[in-house]
Amino acid sequence: MKKSYTKAAVAVSASLVLALSACGRGEDAASGGGGEGGGELDIALVSKGFQHQFWQAVKAGAEEKAEELGVTMTFDGPAAETEVDAQLQMLQAALERGPDAIGYAALDPEACVPLLDQAQQADIPVVEFDAGCDSDVPVTICQTDSKVAGALAAEHLAELIGGAGKVAIVGHSQINSTGVERRDGFVEKIEADFPDIEIVDIQYGDGDHIKSADIAKAMLAANPDLTALYGTNEGSAIGIVNAVNELGIQPGELTVVGFDSGQAQIDAIKSGVMAGAITQDPMGIGRCTIESAVAAVNGDELEEIQDTGSFWYDSTNVDSDDITPMLYE
Repeated sequence: MKKSYTKAAVAVSASLVLALSACGRGEDAASGGGGEGGGELDIALVSKGFQHQFWQAVKAGAEEKAEELGVTMTFDGPAAETEVDAQLQMLQAALERGPDAIGYAALDPEACVPLLDQAQQADIPVVEFDAGCDSDVPVTICQTDSKVAGALAAEHLAELIGGAGKVAIVGHSQINSTGVERRDGFVEKIEADFPDIEIVDIQYGDGDHIKSADIAKAMLAANPDLTALYGTNEGSAIGIVNAVNELGIQPGELTVVGFDSGQAQIDAIKSGVMAGAITQDPMGIGRCTIESAVAAVNGDELEEIQDTGSFWYDSTNVDSDDITPMLYE
């Protein structure tokens, strides 16, 4: 499957190369940053999707920082996080427009490589956010350290089940880095520190509520003594919650730990169906991406990785001043 995506990315027409050469951004625009000297900067962001509220929060943070710095921005993403070809087409369209900088969140870390090479040839700096591409072109990435976040989920889940029991994982991707790292961080923490917890199954629902619910129900049917379920993103977690509700499982009978936020997860935590979840700082990711893009245009040095943090929330702190800024509804 990755091979076909890569071919799609490589098939950049000669017209694209010509367009990239022709649409030079000019001395004034390239030298101006945050509205200082020269023209207003144009930054193109291509996200992993619009499917979940997480991306709307990232967009809101980016818009907030863009307004603060006096730059213009666009924000695109496919309808679902499985639509790799659609995302590559959006990245190609951004390249054809010739913005001052590009912000990119990779769905497939290999398929994006040829197009980022095109950005480098056109002298368009690239800043990554949330998930990276297997390329040396990007100057920085604004993201949650997903392995740390996965380990944090494992630590809290283990504490909730008393350090023993059978656990299954409903993942959202085994391709993009966030799905892989949230899974691996969780698994590695359990294997290293909790020998009495057995991970009996890992399956992937592509972040789709319905598919994730079906997977969760199948897992529960195959493992009637299952102690806990972990969903690696908003769609995975809500799929588990929906499965629990459809099966009539009462709060406390099964420990459910999620990832990300959204009103449905907040409600599930408050009702007791979900024990807790890991949230990121999506608005912070958006702000970081725009700020870094402006810095990259201005030639400033940036840290290779900018970790925007991960946070555990449950019924005890969901309404606290520390957590509420990290949640999105």
